[in-house]
Amino acid sequence: MTNQKISLVELIQIFAQYRNNIIVNIKHLQEHYQRTGIKRVRGVRNENGELLQPWLRTEYIDNAEYVGMGEFQFNRNTATINMLVKRKVKLAKFEDQTPTLEVAGLLVNDLNTFNNYTLVSDGKINVKSLQVKISSKKVFDLLKVKGILDAEEFDFRAEYTIQLDNLPLVGANSRYSSIDGLFNELAEIKVLTSIICAHLKKESDVFIEAQLDEFKKHYLSKNIYINFPTTNEYADINEALVNGTLDSRFSYKIDIGSQDILNLSKFPSANRFLNRMYRLYDKETGEIIIKPSFEMAFNQNLTVRQRLLSSRTKITKVDELMKPIFDDFLGLEQNGLVGGILKKVGADSLAQLLQDKQAGKQISKEEMVAALTAANKKLEQYAENIYQDKISPLVFYIGSTGLLPNKIEAKAMSADEAAAKYPNLQFSKYEQEGTFFAIGDSIISIYTKTEFYSKLASVCIDS
Repeated sequence: MTNQKISLVELIQIFAQYRNNIIVNIKHLQEHYQRTGIKRVRGVRNENGELLQPWLRTEYIDNAEYVGMGEFQFNRNTATINMLVKRKVKLAKFEDQTPTLEVAGLLVNDLNTFNNYTLVSDGKINVKSLQVKISSKKVFDLLKVKGILDAEEFDFRAEYTIQLDNLPLVGANSRYSSIDGLFNELAEIKVLTSIICAHLKKESDVFIEAQLDEFKKHYLSKNIYINFPTTNEYADINEALVNGTLDSRFSYKIDIGSQDILNLSKFPSANRFLNRMYRLYDKETGEIIIKPSFEMAFNQNLTVRQRLLSSRTKITKVDELMKPIFDDFLGLEQNGLVGGILKKVGADSLAQLLQDKQAGKQISKEEMVAALTAANKKLEQYAENIYQDKISPLVFYIGSTGLLPNKIEAKAMSADEAAAKYPNLQFSKYEQEGTFFAIGDSIISIYTKTEFYSKLASVCIDS
């Protein structure tokens, strides 16, 4: 057995690769879990602050002691690792537990609920250990070689304790990918994804409007995910801080940006940008739509033109990046940007439909919704792959060590120094107190934000 311990990041990679061969003692995890955010409870509050419960609830189909190893995800801008555990539940009436078996012609007696368990929060271990069973001798031997298990012989009946709090978070010799050019790629995907999501807000490629209404009534999303309304467990945040229900801590945020745009939070929503830069009007009457949105794009009687901007309108670098994509998508300018993005992520069907539409071909709403839905999934997956493979590991290293990796050399700058050198950058209140590093054509920002969390020793997460 090797004496040198692997890093927690390497262990998580092993878990992710062999997750089908490991089950986790969920009762042990829940009994020893410390919440890292504000506890949310189901329901809405009325004008008097009273909590009104949903008319449905969920019940676990099993009362299992063990669950499958969850999926792991590194946070995009903090040194945080979450494990997402999936469990089967059924819907039942809150008052008398009468089961709900069918909604809108669909069986709903076998739904999934998802619970996020934070293993590492802002560079600190939040789950000290996991109790697991292992079904594969190959996985057992691997964990033993890596110094994770003390047991001598493989026993599929045995429960093993895997300590997380005695492992270094990152390896001393970890290598990280270059982030040059990634921000602009992610920014283009974000803009196009925002346009598509604005189209699809009330649309489905599977269900009709009446079915979507039934899903909403039964707290289900159009993707058949459970979507109960939730609210904070407290009615007044100041009172909760005084009586000890809540506490606060500083959280270090790490963002990447370019020399012109500090991070992706600077981009407005698609509908907000549409309202600012364009006019939607009726083809026949010429009547201007006061509050245009992409949900109206399926109306064949409406068309769009660029808005005449006043001399006082300040055009930012965000505007300069967004507008060519919007112009191309809306058919006002054929610059090939949208088609290029879509083909890169494998969404060729939407690229072809938009090309056909600009050529004057009539496209049915159903066909467009299906293409938009498929493209949205591919865009989101492409962006997620960039984060998980190239950005999140670097963010985790910086957030957990407080340092840049050894091979990255850059001089720290204050917000004033960064603004003087890169005058197009815009800073929020939090970012003005941050530290900035220019690395190639990218800017890495490190700043703190105050985060609140429910002050409980432990918490049992239910469905």
